[in-house]
Amino acid sequence: MTVLNINETRAYIDGIWIGAHNGETFSVYNPANGETIESVADCGEVDVRKATEAASRAFKSWSRKPAKERAAYLHKAAESMQRAEEDLAKILVEECGKPMREAIGEIRYGASYFQWFAEEAVRAYGEVIPSNSPANRFIATKHPIGVCALITPWNFPNAMLARKAAAALAAGCTIVAKPAEDTPLSALALGKILEHVGLPRGVFNLIPSSRREEMGAWITQDPHIAKISFTGSTPVGRKLFELSAPTLKKLSLELGGNAPFIIFDDADLDAAIDGVMASKFRNAGQTCICTNRVFVHASIEETFANMLTERVAQLQVGSGADPNTDIGPLINQRAAEKVSSLVTSARSEGADLLIGGARATQGELFFEPTVIRSVTNEMKIAREEIFGPVVTLISFETDDDVIEMANSTEFGLAAYMYSDSVKRAWRVSEELDYGMIGINESAISNAQIPFGGIKQSGQGREGSKHGLDDYMEIKFRLFGSIS
Repeated sequence: MTVLNINETRAYIDGIWIGAHNGETFSVYNPANGETIESVADCGEVDVRKATEAASRAFKSWSRKPAKERAAYLHKAAESMQRAEEDLAKILVEECGKPMREAIGEIRYGASYFQWFAEEAVRAYGEVIPSNSPANRFIATKHPIGVCALITPWNFPNAMLARKAAAALAAGCTIVAKPAEDTPLSALALGKILEHVGLPRGVFNLIPSSRREEMGAWITQDPHIAKISFTGSTPVGRKLFELSAPTLKKLSLELGGNAPFIIFDDADLDAAIDGVMASKFRNAGQTCICTNRVFVHASIEETFANMLTERVAQLQVGSGADPNTDIGPLINQRAAEKVSSLVTSARSEGADLLIGGARATQGELFFEPTVIRSVTNEMKIAREEIFGPVVTLISFETDDDVIEMANSTEFGLAAYMYSDSVKRAWRVSEELDYGMIGINESAISNAQIPFGGIKQSGQGREGSKHGLDDYMEIKFRLFGSIS
């Protein structure tokens, strides 16, 4: 049961909930019905400066706290999230449109990062390096990098902030977080959680804003910020990289994807169908690691297409508040227009529509679960990230052919393959140019794994012990004249 009020619309700077300096607000809408949920503080440059200065002041004491003390705060945050999970999930349903069961899953997923990094905080080991002289000793130690700016996306507004914040806090860093303007309420609720557990003033700061481009400039130019962690589109990631160059800030970037899902002729088709359904239709297809291109061996393609279409026909579209809903709305009009445009483009290029393919009757942001067959890897829908409930089926003949097609993209975040051959699984997974690969499993993300991509899908890793390292620097010391 909830033990605190987690509803908030103001910024959180230096331990105080406060309106934007300019007095302005922006509206947050429910994508299921278009109604205004809340008006939220619309922070500007003055607020950014206040937040980074507060984080900078707090860094000295927070970074020197014993790791065990920092871990205790993270354990309390995880426990508070678990107690308040239903109320946190309701916020997600309202501002993001997720079905309630998915929203509950996200809150638990977010809490798992606080649990994980509470344990990792006390394991930031240094090392003693063998010296080349009997009189010298070589020591390498890890230290928090400093103030970190966390820029989070709208599709997992609780979990993505939790994943970044937990690692940064565990490492001894302080935080200035800027949530996506479509879904700031979940981030503000997490701020209430961290306030509730007694996190010291200035350690965690939240600055909601509708000014995306200006915020990027203010954050990258601010001298107090040592590191930026961003989850979002590749074009925005490139821009942040460019803007950060003059001050050489450290960047972690989790960017776009174009995930291939490869089904070989020896695969367990029932398991593969389950995998596609789970990967493609979670959050209405609005996830960075969701299946974007389904490659099916030609010998089983028709059978697979029929089986998949039967499963997709059973999905229920509706408001996330309805317990029977499987597919909620897309996040905004721009997203809905993009999905419609890609489906129209695919059909004009010769693809066959098996089911769906249009806006759903539940509202202008709802899109029918869709399966398209006879897609080629050259079509626009196969080259761009769909970010909607649309499956594209591409036929292939040989292992080498499908490896080449799967890799023929600038992205390299996640990939999936289903085969009963260990030899094939090993060889193909080695040759796939992706940061994460699921083999006979599509649920690949949890706190223990190094989440991240290669190529234009970003740099750095979140989760696992590597996620802690991304918020730390290595200091080397040579002790001379020891003997």
